[in-house]
Amino acid sequence: MAKSKKKVEVVFLACEETGDLNYTIRRKTGGEKLKLSKYCPRLRKHTLHVEKKKR
Repeated sequence: MAKSKKKVEVVFLACEETGDLNYTIRRKTGGEKLKLSKYCPRLRKHTLHVEKKKR
């Protein structure tokens, strides 16, 4: 039997302070937007990054 393909989307994590798209992640579709504290190389410190789709 063939395995069913899971729906996965590529999203970017953008720094809230600079707006830079620093990280890419693959996640399942749906759910609420991610908000993670990640390292921002431009500011050289950890800042809040939010999920953003590149269009």
